[in-house]
Amino acid sequence: MKFKFNLKYFVVTIIIFLIEVLIATKLKNIFFVRAYLGDVIVVMLIYTFIKCFFEIKNNLQLILGIFVFSCLVEFAQYLNVAEKLGFKPGSLMYIVIGNSFSLIDILCYAAGCLLLSVFIKMILEKK
Repeated sequence: MKFKFNLKYFVVTIIIFLIEVLIATKLKNIFFVRAYLGDVIVVMLIYTFIKCFFEIKNNLQLILGIFVFSCLVEFAQYLNVAEKLGFKPGSLMYIVIGNSFSLIDILCYAAGCLLLSVFIKMILEKK
């Protein structure tokens, strides 16, 4: 892993982040989008964010690491870590950590990682 800024991934990260903000603010009343699609997309956001600052050769290992990280955050929600750390409901850190555990969220993270790995593989095969 080597530090190297990548403008392409930075732009993609900004676009995905704006989509996540749109989902959280304007599309929050569409249950499927808010409950599932946001979780599928968030792993892609993490991937592009990391790739905009680091040159990582093993993309599948990175995607697996993101999945493990996402699962750890979900289990932190099961343990009510945000409350135990003293974050108030509605605060930024409370929202980032989350407050409700769901196995479906883990399935959404897995689906996002699977889609991401297929997409990356397709891109690499074209090169």
